[in-house]
Amino acid sequence: METVEQKSLTRSNFMIRIVVIVIGAIISAYGITLAIGAGYGSATLAVLWQGVAHTFSVSLGMSSGVIAAIMIIVVFFYDRKQIHVGTFLYQIIYSFFVDVFGGLHRYPANAYINFGVMVIGIVIFAVGTGMYASAKLGRGSYEAVTFAIAEKNHFSIRIVRIISDIVIVFIGFLLGGKIGVCTCVTILLSGPMIQTSNKISSALFRFR
Repeated sequence: METVEQKSLTRSNFMIRIVVIVIGAIISAYGITLAIGAGYGSATLAVLWQGVAHTFSVSLGMSSGVIAAIMIIVVFFYDRKQIHVGTFLYQIIYSFFVDVFGGLHRYPANAYINFGVMVIGIVIFAVGTGMYASAKLGRGSYEAVTFAIAEKNHFSIRIVRIISDIVIVFIGFLLGGKIGVCTCVTILLSGPMIQTSNKISSALFRFR
């Protein structure tokens, strides 16, 4: 039987994880909108959103919601421990701040500077993603798929993310999504950066 102190510590730890998820989701939203707005195409998952929206004549928001729901359902049956309160909290916070940040960024006319901004945005996105994933209270829909496959099969998160990015971009492209430099850089950078951020955040906050 747990003591009052143990329960208090558990409750405190839970709240810290919730805060980390919220901050990580906000950072991810800022990074992805910064990268996409730089004018070098869409990030990986956004290519699939565009493809589905184009093929089925639905809005981008509807497309992203349906894809997220499908991924969550698949993970629920494959590795349901990936799904928790954080899965839904992340989706709500992330979607809200994507809309907030989407109209705030301002970019210079210099293409080289914008390219650097795009890369920085992708890195920020990956840092935020690894951060909220480290809280282990469920993951976002796409991250849930990535971590489920990696952890169930003892694969590298980096490799799984790169391969899944390629598959998603390919399907999105076939459906009419737009590929750009941002897509390629996201595939190359996001996997390693997410894995590194996840390890650092887990150690920093002592999440197990």
